[in-house]
Amino acid sequence: MINIILVDDHRAVAEGTKALLEQGGQFNVQICSNLNDIYERMEIERVDVFLFDLYMPDVNGIELSKQILQQFPKSRIIIYTGFDIAQHFNLIAETGVSGFISKSASRQQMIGAIEAALRDEIMIPIELFRQLRRTPMVSIVQEEGDSCDIRLTEREINILTAISEGLTNKEIAHQLQFSQRTIEHSITKLFDKLKVKSRTEALLKARKHHLLPLVDAQ
Repeated sequence: MINIILVDDHRAVAEGTKALLEQGGQFNVQICSNLNDIYERMEIERVDVFLFDLYMPDVNGIELSKQILQQFPKSRIIIYTGFDIAQHFNLIAETGVSGFISKSASRQQMIGAIEAALRDEIMIPIELFRQLRRTPMVSIVQEEGDSCDIRLTEREINILTAISEGLTNKEIAHQLQFSQRTIEHSITKLFDKLKVKSRTEALLKARKHHLLPLVDAQ
């Protein structure tokens, strides 16, 4: 029996997915609503796969995945959503999840994603695969031509762009689907990389080295 924890804020959808997967007796699916529920269930039985909804009001699937993987690094997590995740793919992939599946997927497709995760393989929808691109890494070069060896990840580029748009930390967190604390930590790391102490200095340096025009051009 394969034990699955399913987290979805839409109870009817969660119950439907549970019923779909439990047909045939191969899976035992437990529905949880928050992190405490997950931990309680993990004390009762072994969990083979986690199935997390991406967008939830209290905690999104990205943050939930991070919290689980931080404490249980070998966990197999599949992001399960009814929305297009292409724009967030790189951010989600950074968390170390084991795959992605649409809520509209057939039972066989869901089983395929779960079995792939159990084999430590990643399964993603073909539509998403076609949209994938490599995560951009931007290096800043000093005026004298020597590399500063400063590399910005896609998340940092997205944050820098949001800062240039005048968004607050809370608004950036909402836009990028991260907690405000995660964004604040990322901004601190970004400032350290750029060797600046404020948003204004970060934007000035970014414009000086053509980081923002590069983002706009993509």
